[in-house]
Amino acid sequence: MPELPEVETTVRGLAPVLADQRLDLVEPRRADLRHPFPPDLRQRMTGARVTGLGRRAKYGLIATDRGDTMIFHLGMSGRWRIDPGESLAHDHLVLETGMGRRLALNDPRRFGFVDLWSSRELDAYPPFLAMGPEPLGPDFTPAYLAGRLAGRASPIKAMLLDQRVVAGLGNIYVCEALYMARLAPGRAAGQISLARLTRLVDAIRAVLEAAILAGGSSLRDYVRPDGELGYFSKEWRVYGREGQACECGAIVRRRIDSGRSTFYCANCQRS
Repeated sequence: MPELPEVETTVRGLAPVLADQRLDLVEPRRADLRHPFPPDLRQRMTGARVTGLGRRAKYGLIATDRGDTMIFHLGMSGRWRIDPGESLAHDHLVLETGMGRRLALNDPRRFGFVDLWSSRELDAYPPFLAMGPEPLGPDFTPAYLAGRLAGRASPIKAMLLDQRVVAGLGNIYVCEALYMARLAPGRAAGQISLARLTRLVDAIRAVLEAAILAGGSSLRDYVRPDGELGYFSKEWRVYGREGQACECGAIVRRRIDSGRSTFYCANCQRS
């Protein structure tokens, strides 16, 4: 599933094509993805000018001069294609700009979705209401994290994956950040000192920034809007490396926590 760096990379890839452009064509090619397309999507978006692109957690945002924001989620296999040479079977939404550029939202497994919401009331969009701060934003601080984790016996990995604690973190980057911070994924969240949480916040930021710079991590279906792969998977230290040697010489291990694979080094991440 595309995580925060992949969505950020997607938004940055769309910006040069969509920013300040009029949408001459907005054409859903089917009735639904995971959820139905908004019934008035074509009417509200056709002829509108794109005034900004952004991201909230794992959601992409395309704002227009009509006070609407089109929200997209890439699900498990979604990706945008820029100026595709030909239409593919799973191009479920097509946009054309006044400059003749064409974009197609391709989603073979159809776990993604598209929605429309008032730009003024974006914070009230239901999935956003209970979300924690952005991990790359100013509100995600060691002090904030210490307050949210105080007294919690749940494992630190589970708490970081909780979108109410911090928005947008997924399994890949949590495994990598915990390794960088030298924290055991099963450590009780409420028992971690402020000094260690400071190291963890720094690690989360460093991992996400490096992943965005590398264009994200290509797993299965994800590629960038320009068709290029994301290369951060080449920099993984523990994720996906079960049975391989850690930098310390120990063997990277894998276990299943709440249905998700946890990759870690028991030597480096002892506490």
